[in-house]
Amino acid sequence: MTESRSGSTFERLLRSGRFVITAELSPPDSANPEDVYSLVRKLENYVDVFNVTDGAGANCHMSSFGACMLLSQAGHEVILQMTCRDRNRIALQGDLLGASALGIKNVLCLTGDDVVIGDHPQAKRVFDLDSIQLIRTAKTMRDENVYLSGRKLSSSPGLFLGASVNPFAEPFDFRPINLAKKIQAGAEFFQTQFCFDIDRFRSFMGRISDMGLLEKCFIIPGVGPLRSERSARFLCTRVPGVFIPDTILTRMHTTPLNRQGEEGRRICIELIQQVMEIKGVAGIHMMAYKQEEAVGEIIEKVGLIPRPANRLLN
Repeated sequence: MTESRSGSTFERLLRSGRFVITAELSPPDSANPEDVYSLVRKLENYVDVFNVTDGAGANCHMSSFGACMLLSQAGHEVILQMTCRDRNRIALQGDLLGASALGIKNVLCLTGDDVVIGDHPQAKRVFDLDSIQLIRTAKTMRDENVYLSGRKLSSSPGLFLGASVNPFAEPFDFRPINLAKKIQAGAEFFQTQFCFDIDRFRSFMGRISDMGLLEKCFIIPGVGPLRSERSARFLCTRVPGVFIPDTILTRMHTTPLNRQGEEGRRICIELIQQVMEIKGVAGIHMMAYKQEEAVGEIIEKVGLIPRPANRLLN
């Protein structure tokens, strides 16, 4: 895997061989910075990098850019999510420059959920670019020092480029091919959708290993605790790309209601222990919306505490 010029602490952590923990952070419905900081306090001793969502589910929240700036100024390493749903190529390129200028070096490039599933279904879609085109755009700006128009930049952005991949959605055979296309476009790290199906994930990792792709990127599977059987079935039916095997649904169903949260955390711990044994897994991406207090317990029980200080790599 070739070195890049991002200046990203996250990248240095991955290249050092550390098993990295990222955590998804959903910005608040608020203009108060304290509402961002209060979420971080529950997680900051357990994770290395905060991944800040950009209008997840096509719902309106504080911007990823704004929340990332607050966290970066407070000394945290962040991943800026950038979706193509709401901005055209002019705005996206401007935001890439602005992010780098302000010290935000990690960008997760996403196409974005369609507006019809969110709280503003009457909003106009943009989708001027898709995720692969956005990755290629960011790489071009970084490595060739030009905009898509061909106009020169006086200073190129330092960026560590990421993308999403979902091994758990059909067509399964297409997922490694899609990952290869994103690597070719410039993606250097990948975060996955929730990983509940270990057999499917192991098969996916074996396939991309056979294709020689593990040497070209870092794979970080998404994991998170189930709150209840009801929440598990909601994820299966309402969140695109999430698959939960019947064995896990049965475990949640047969657990008394007042202990289902505990069982969900236990399942998460078991899944993390299994993904840590799979060749090529570079870390885990914790997704624990409104269950941030559970992250510390989970990370401790899988033996990933204490976390080394990121500043030692600066």
